[in-house]
Amino acid sequence: MAIESITILGGHGKDGGEEPVRRIDLRMGDVVSIVGPTGSGKTTLINDIELFADANTPTGRRILINGAVAPAEFRDNPARNPIALITQHTTFLSDMPVQGFLETHARIRTDVGEPAESLVERTLAFANQLTGEPILVRSRMTELSGGQTRALLIADATILCNTPIVLLDEVENAGIHRSRALELLRAYRKIFIFVTHDPRIALLSDYRIVMRNGTVRQVLHTAADERKFSAKVTKLDDFLSRLRERIRMGESLTDLEAELEAVA
Repeated sequence: MAIESITILGGHGKDGGEEPVRRIDLRMGDVVSIVGPTGSGKTTLINDIELFADANTPTGRRILINGAVAPAEFRDNPARNPIALITQHTTFLSDMPVQGFLETHARIRTDVGEPAESLVERTLAFANQLTGEPILVRSRMTELSGGQTRALLIADATILCNTPIVLLDEVENAGIHRSRALELLRAYRKIFIFVTHDPRIALLSDYRIVMRNGTVRQVLHTAADERKFSAKVTKLDDFLSRLRERIRMGESLTDLEAELEAVA
Protein backbone atom coordinates (compact mmCIF):
# COMPACT_ATOMS: atom_id res chain seq x y z
CA MET A 1 0.00 0.00 0.00
CA ALA A 2 1.54 3.30 -1.10
CA ILE A 3 1.02 5.95 1.57
CA GLU A 4 0.35 9.45 0.30
CA SER A 5 -1.12 11.19 3.36
CA ILE A 6 -1.91 11.03 7.06
CA THR A 7 -4.96 12.79 8.46
CA ILE A 8 -5.30 13.72 12.13
CA LEU A 9 -8.94 14.15 13.17
CA GLY A 10 -9.33 16.15 16.37
CA GLY A 11 -10.45 14.65 19.65
CA HIS A 12 -10.64 16.36 23.04
CA GLY A 13 -8.32 17.92 25.60
CA LYS A 14 -7.48 17.12 29.20
CA ASP A 15 -10.56 19.00 30.37
CA GLY A 16 -12.84 17.11 27.99
CA GLY A 17 -13.31 20.12 25.72
CA GLU A 18 -13.28 19.71 21.95
CA GLU A 19 -9.92 20.02 20.24
CA PRO A 20 -9.84 23.40 18.43
CA VAL A 21 -8.17 22.10 15.25
CA ARG A 22 -10.44 19.39 13.87
CA ARG A 23 -8.37 18.19 10.92
CA ILE A 24 -4.74 18.22 9.79
CA ASP A 25 -3.59 16.63 6.53
CA LEU A 26 0.09 15.66 6.24
CA ARG A 27 1.45 14.67 2.84
CA MET A 28 4.58 12.90 1.67
CA GLY A 29 7.55 15.24 1.70
CA ASP A 30 6.24 17.33 4.62
CA VAL A 31 8.59 18.20 7.48
CA VAL A 32 6.50 19.11 10.52
CA SER A 33 7.29 20.28 14.05
CA ILE A 34 5.05 19.73 17.05
CA VAL A 35 5.67 22.52 19.57
CA GLY A 36 4.30 23.60 22.93
CA PRO A 37 5.17 23.79 26.63
CA THR A 38 6.18 20.73 28.63
CA GLY A 39 3.05 18.73 29.41
CA SER A 40 1.04 20.23 26.53
CA GLY A 41 0.49 16.86 24.84
CA LYS A 42 3.20 16.73 22.18
CA THR A 43 4.33 13.18 22.88
CA THR A 44 0.72 12.05 23.27
CA LEU A 45 0.01 13.28 19.75
CA ILE A 46 2.81 11.28 18.18
CA ASN A 47 1.77 8.27 20.25
CA ASP A 48 -1.71 8.59 18.72
CA ILE A 49 -0.12 8.65 15.27
CA GLU A 50 2.07 5.63 16.00
CA LEU A 51 -0.92 3.68 17.35
CA PHE A 52 -3.17 4.62 14.39
CA ALA A 53 -5.69 5.88 16.97
CA ASP A 54 -9.32 5.32 16.03
CA ALA A 55 -11.16 7.10 18.86
CA ASN A 56 -9.76 4.36 21.12
CA THR A 57 -7.10 6.36 23.00
CA PRO A 58 -7.63 8.87 25.86
CA THR A 59 -7.61 11.81 23.40
CA GLY A 60 -10.39 10.44 21.20
CA ARG A 61 -8.39 11.33 18.07
CA ARG A 62 -8.58 9.38 14.84
CA ILE A 63 -5.66 8.83 12.45
CA LEU A 64 -6.43 8.12 8.81
CA ILE A 65 -4.06 6.78 6.17
CA ASN A 66 -4.88 7.95 2.64
CA GLY A 67 -8.20 9.17 4.01
CA ALA A 68 -9.25 5.81 5.50
CA VAL A 69 -8.80 3.81 8.70
CA ALA A 70 -5.37 2.16 8.75
CA PRO A 71 -5.35 -1.52 7.72
CA ALA A 72 -5.18 -3.97 10.64
CA GLU A 73 -1.88 -5.33 9.34
CA PHE A 74 -0.21 -1.99 10.11
CA ARG A 75 -0.94 -2.60 13.79
CA ASP A 76 -0.55 -6.38 13.87
CA ASN A 77 2.47 -7.01 11.65
CA PRO A 78 5.68 -5.11 12.56
CA ALA A 79 7.09 -5.84 9.10
CA ARG A 80 4.19 -3.92 7.55
CA ASN A 81 4.15 -0.97 9.97
CA PRO A 82 4.89 2.22 7.99
CA ILE A 83 5.90 4.25 11.04
CA ALA A 84 9.28 4.51 12.80
CA LEU A 85 9.38 6.22 16.21
CA ILE A 86 12.72 7.48 17.53
CA THR A 87 12.66 8.75 21.10
CA GLN A 88 15.09 10.16 23.66
CA HIS A 89 14.94 6.91 25.62
CA THR A 90 16.41 4.31 23.30
CA THR A 91 18.27 1.25 24.54
CA PHE A 92 19.50 -1.85 22.75
CA LEU A 93 18.87 -5.33 24.03
CA SER A 94 21.53 -6.64 21.68
CA ASP A 95 25.24 -6.18 22.35
CA MET A 96 26.20 -7.04 18.77
CA PRO A 97 28.59 -4.90 16.72
CA VAL A 98 27.15 -2.11 14.57
CA GLN A 99 28.19 -4.01 11.43
CA GLY A 100 26.28 -7.11 12.51
CA PHE A 101 23.21 -5.10 13.53
CA LEU A 102 22.99 -3.34 10.19
CA GLU A 103 23.77 -6.45 8.13
CA THR A 104 21.09 -8.46 9.94
CA HIS A 105 18.55 -5.73 9.35
CA ALA A 106 19.58 -5.32 5.71
CA ARG A 107 19.13 -9.05 4.99
CA ILE A 108 15.55 -8.84 6.25
CA ARG A 109 14.82 -6.15 3.65
CA THR A 110 14.35 -8.48 0.70
CA ASP A 111 12.03 -6.05 -1.08
CA VAL A 112 14.50 -3.28 -1.93
CA GLY A 113 16.49 -4.99 -4.68
CA GLU A 114 19.79 -3.64 -3.33
CA PRO A 115 22.64 -5.77 -1.94
CA ALA A 116 22.86 -5.81 1.85
CA GLU A 117 26.44 -4.52 1.73
CA SER A 118 25.36 -1.43 -0.20
CA LEU A 119 22.46 -0.75 2.18
CA VAL A 120 24.78 -1.00 5.19
CA GLU A 121 27.32 1.33 3.60
CA ARG A 122 24.71 3.96 2.73
CA THR A 123 23.09 3.75 6.17
CA LEU A 124 26.36 4.19 8.02
CA ALA A 125 27.44 7.07 5.76
CA PHE A 126 24.09 8.80 6.40
CA ALA A 127 24.39 8.32 10.17
CA ASN A 128 27.93 9.70 10.26
CA GLN A 129 26.73 12.94 8.68
CA LEU A 130 24.38 13.49 11.62
CA THR A 131 26.77 13.02 14.53
CA GLY A 132 30.07 14.62 15.44
CA GLU A 133 31.35 11.30 16.78
CA PRO A 134 31.96 8.86 13.88
CA ILE A 135 30.28 5.49 14.30
CA LEU A 136 32.70 2.64 13.78
CA VAL A 137 31.34 -0.63 12.42
CA ARG A 138 33.25 -2.63 15.02
CA SER A 139 31.70 -0.66 17.93
CA ARG A 140 29.10 -2.54 19.93
CA MET A 141 25.58 -1.18 19.90
CA THR A 142 25.53 -0.72 23.68
CA GLU A 143 28.73 1.35 23.52
CA LEU A 144 27.29 4.08 21.31
CA SER A 145 26.66 7.53 22.77
CA GLY A 146 23.18 9.05 22.77
CA GLY A 147 23.95 11.11 19.66
CA GLN A 148 25.42 8.14 17.81
CA THR A 149 22.48 5.95 18.75
CA ARG A 150 19.88 8.36 17.46
CA ALA A 151 21.88 9.15 14.32
CA LEU A 152 22.07 5.43 13.56
CA LEU A 153 18.35 4.93 14.20
CA ILE A 154 17.40 7.89 12.00
CA ALA A 155 19.57 6.47 9.21
CA ASP A 156 18.16 3.00 9.79
CA ALA A 157 14.56 4.24 9.59
CA THR A 158 15.25 6.37 6.51
CA ILE A 159 17.32 3.93 4.44
CA LEU A 160 17.12 0.37 5.79
CA CYS A 161 13.53 0.37 7.06
CA ASN A 162 12.52 2.88 4.41
CA THR A 163 9.42 3.71 6.46
CA PRO A 164 7.32 6.47 4.88
CA ILE A 165 6.52 8.10 8.24
CA VAL A 166 9.26 8.94 10.77
CA LEU A 167 8.44 10.38 14.22
CA LEU A 168 11.32 11.99 16.14
CA ASP A 169 10.74 12.86 19.80
CA GLU A 170 13.16 15.63 20.94
CA VAL A 171 16.20 14.04 19.31
CA GLU A 172 17.94 17.43 19.21
CA ASN A 173 18.92 16.86 22.84
CA ALA A 174 21.16 13.97 21.81
CA GLY A 175 23.86 15.80 19.85
CA ILE A 176 22.41 15.50 16.34
CA HIS A 177 23.45 18.04 13.69
CA ARG A 178 19.97 19.49 13.23
CA SER A 179 20.32 21.58 10.07
CA ARG A 180 22.26 18.81 8.36
CA ALA A 181 19.64 16.26 9.43
CA LEU A 182 16.79 18.29 7.95
CA GLU A 183 18.74 18.92 4.76
CA LEU A 184 19.46 15.21 4.32
CA LEU A 185 15.97 14.08 5.28
CA ARG A 186 14.32 16.39 2.76
CA ALA A 187 15.99 14.38 0.00
CA TYR A 188 13.65 11.50 0.87
CA ARG A 189 9.94 11.62 0.09
CA LYS A 190 8.63 10.86 3.56
CA ILE A 191 6.65 12.55 6.31
CA PHE A 192 9.01 13.64 9.10
CA ILE A 193 7.41 14.80 12.35
CA PHE A 194 9.61 16.36 15.04
CA VAL A 195 8.49 16.87 18.62
CA THR A 196 10.77 19.73 19.52
CA HIS A 197 11.58 22.73 21.71
CA ASP A 198 14.32 23.73 19.29
CA PRO A 199 13.73 26.98 17.35
CA ARG A 200 16.12 25.90 14.60
CA ILE A 201 14.12 22.76 13.79
CA ALA A 202 10.82 24.60 14.14
CA LEU A 203 11.83 27.38 11.74
CA LEU A 204 13.21 24.93 9.16
CA SER A 205 9.99 22.88 9.18
CA ASP A 206 7.21 23.45 6.67
CA TYR A 207 4.75 24.13 9.47
CA ARG A 208 4.29 23.87 13.22
CA ILE A 209 1.53 22.11 15.11
CA VAL A 210 1.01 24.12 18.30
CA MET A 211 -0.12 22.23 21.42
CA ARG A 212 -1.82 23.51 24.59
CA ASN A 213 -3.58 21.59 27.37
CA GLY A 214 -3.49 18.33 25.46
CA THR A 215 -4.99 19.76 22.27
CA VAL A 216 -3.86 21.09 18.89
CA ARG A 217 -4.55 24.82 19.12
CA GLN A 218 -3.30 25.97 15.72
CA VAL A 219 -1.19 25.11 12.72
CA LEU A 220 1.37 27.73 11.70
CA HIS A 221 2.92 27.54 8.25
CA THR A 222 6.50 28.82 8.21
CA ALA A 223 6.43 32.29 6.67
CA ALA A 224 9.05 33.69 4.30
CA ASP A 225 10.15 36.21 6.94
CA GLU A 226 10.62 33.40 9.44
CA ARG A 227 12.80 31.50 7.00
CA LYS A 228 15.02 34.60 6.63
CA PHE A 229 15.18 34.95 10.41
CA SER A 230 16.14 31.29 10.73
CA ALA A 231 19.48 32.00 9.02
CA LYS A 232 20.57 34.13 11.99
CA VAL A 233 19.26 31.54 14.43
CA THR A 234 21.36 28.95 12.61
CA LYS A 235 24.53 31.06 12.91
CA LEU A 236 23.94 31.60 16.63
CA ASP A 237 23.22 27.93 17.19
CA ASP A 238 26.35 26.91 15.27
CA PHE A 239 28.37 29.22 17.50
CA LEU A 240 26.87 27.65 20.64
CA SER A 241 27.66 24.18 19.26
CA ARG A 242 31.31 25.16 18.76
CA LEU A 243 31.34 26.67 22.24
CA ARG A 244 30.06 23.44 23.80
CA GLU A 245 32.61 21.41 21.87
CA ARG A 246 35.51 23.60 23.02
CA ILE A 247 34.32 23.35 26.62
CA ARG A 248 34.20 19.56 26.28
CA MET A 249 37.74 19.58 24.90
CA GLY A 250 39.00 21.71 27.79
CA GLU A 251 39.96 24.67 25.60
CA SER A 252 40.12 28.34 26.59
CA LEU A 253 37.24 30.52 25.36
CA THR A 254 38.87 33.95 25.66
CA ASP A 255 39.13 34.42 21.90
CA LEU A 256 35.41 34.00 21.19
CA GLU A 257 34.03 37.36 22.34
CA ALA A 258 34.33 39.01 18.93
CA GLU A 259 32.69 36.07 17.22
CA LEU A 260 29.80 36.15 19.71
CA GLU A 261 29.24 39.84 19.08
CA ALA A 262 29.19 39.16 15.32
CA VAL A 263 26.40 36.59 15.56
CA ALA A 264 24.39 38.07 18.48
